[in-house]
This record gives sequence, structure tokens and C-alpha cells, in this order.
Amino acid sequence: MISRQYWRLDARPEGHDYDAALSLVEEPVEAPADGHVLVEAQYLSMDPGVRVWMTAREDGYSPPIPLGTPMQGQFIGRVVQSAHPDFAEGDLVRGFGHWATHSTVDPALAGLAKLDEDVADVRDHFGVLGLNGWTALCGLTHVLELKEGETVLVSAAAGATGSVVCQIARNMGCTVIGIAGSDEKCAWLTEDLGINSAINYKTQDVAAELEKIEGGIDVYFENVGGDLLDAALPNMALYGRIGICGLITGYTSESGNPGPAHFDQILMKRLTVKGIFLPDFMAEGRDYYPPLREMYDQGNLVGEFDETQGIENVLNAFTRLMTGKNTGKVIVALGQD
Repeated sequence: MISRQYWRLDARPEGHDYDAALSLVEEPVEAPADGHVLVEAQYLSMDPGVRVWMTAREDGYSPPIPLGTPMQGQFIGRVVQSAHPDFAEGDLVRGFGHWATHSTVDPALAGLAKLDEDVADVRDHFGVLGLNGWTALCGLTHVLELKEGETVLVSAAAGATGSVVCQIARNMGCTVIGIAGSDEKCAWLTEDLGINSAINYKTQDVAAELEKIEGGIDVYFENVGGDLLDAALPNMALYGRIGICGLITGYTSESGNPGPAHFDQILMKRLTVKGIFLPDFMAEGRDYYPPLREMYDQGNLVGEFDETQGIENVLNAFTRLMTGKNTGKVIVALGQD
């Protein structure tokens, strides 16, 4: 019989003390029930939004994970046993399961998708071609209706979603300014990804730098919130648009963070503020993979990975993500071929 290791949520974590809240457990795995498949994970995705699921908050876009149950998250892996007609042993798939070596899932509930294997790096099915890429393209095109020549500001610009936002906006002929947390990240954004400029929020006065933007910011793709949102609001262009994709500064709080001090600028600048939630658009049947794959094949969309080895090191990887030590997509490699 196959056995698996998985991370169990035992308590609501305080801050970033994940060691006190989760434990690594081993258990046998039964054959999948009718309509289900068993997947052996090759990679696990670390995503900021799951931090909200660890809390007891009932006001998020997904209910909290019950204590004593496996931690949830995305995987890329191969089907090892199938009791579903659409999936066969050996299929390379991506879906939502557990922080685990193996996940047994209902494909419909897990969003299980077969993946093309002719990509340069299958890990890109997590980042630039995966849900981070889908969110970036959805947010820029269908939520914010980005137009050629506009000025775009991106927070957490060196992260998995932000870095794709930067590249898509660049590809669309926009002026792109990124905000990141180190000189190395800023150099990567400008020199490797080719955006116009980058601001190190740890060493520079973000508001003062944004004041220098002639004509103001047309579109702000927000992944952080807090002080960065406050710095952006007075520097938005008249009728500017803000897309809230993430608010990572409040994810460790059981109640969220207070609203921005410069909230009045939404009125003064007649701004539009919208939430970006990819599943809403996926439910409409939208498929963002083809345009992303076209950019990828043309060399106009590249991914960067912060990879950690081993199921036992998942919490280290997640902590790197939540404390901003990563550049690009944070993943855990489990070593399966």
C-alpha cells in the first residue's frame, strides 16, 4: 500500500510561527474511490492566500481550514491511480490538494487539469503559465482594462504574480514601475524583465518616488496593501484604476488591517477600485492559457523560481514567501520523476 506524508494544521498560527501550528504526519493511502484520482506530487506551490485559510476568519474568499485536517494547496504531479474516465495513470496534472507527497482528489472540485509537457520547464505551469499568470492577465485585461501606453504600478513586483504583471504590461507597451524589497530584486526587474523602473520600499521613500511620475499612475496592481497603498493613492491619475489582488500585510491578522489613511483620494481622484479574483472569471469559462503560452513561446514571458527541496522543508519555504525573501515563484520540489 502507498503511504504519504502531509502537513496537518493543528492550531491557528501566530504571526509566522508555523512550526508551532503545523506538524508532518504519515498515513497509508487507500485506492481512489470512483470518480477520484490519486496524484503523486512533484512540486508544491506556496501561495500567500493560504495564510488567510490558516486563520479563523470567516470573511475571506474561502472558509478557514478546520484544525486537525491537512493543509491545502496546489500541486503539480503525475496520476498514479485513477478511477476517473478523463484521467489516466501517468498524466501530468495540476490541481488543488494538500501540502503532501500524494493527494486523492475529485477532479472537478480540485480544478484538476492535464498539462502540456512540451514547455521548457514544467514548473512554469505553476508560475507564468499557471494561476499566477492567469491572475495577472485576468487582472490587467478583464478587471483593469489596461490600454497601451498607460503607466502601471505593481507592488510585490518580484513575486510570482507581480513579475508576470510587469511582463504583460511591458508587452502591452506600457510604462511599468515595480515596487520590491531589495536592490537585487529591483535590478532583476529592470535589467532582466525590462521594466522602466523599480523602487526599493525598504530604502527609498515610496511616496516621494511616486510623486515624480508625470501624469500620475493610471493602473495600480496591488498585492501588498498597508503603507504601499497609502503611498499610491495620492499619486494616482485622475480616473485611475486600482486592482486589489492581494493584501499580504494583513494576512497574519485575525481581523485584517485598518483601511488606508488616504482613502479620501478615491473620491478626489474619482478612482475605481476592484477586487481581482480569478475563479470568478474561470467560472465564466475564460481560458488565459493560450495568450500566456504565446508570449512564453515568443520568449516574452519568463519565470523565476525560489525552490526548496523536500516535504520536510515546506514550512521553511512558506516562511520565505511570507517574509518577502523570495524572487519569483516559491515552490517545494518533492523529487519524484
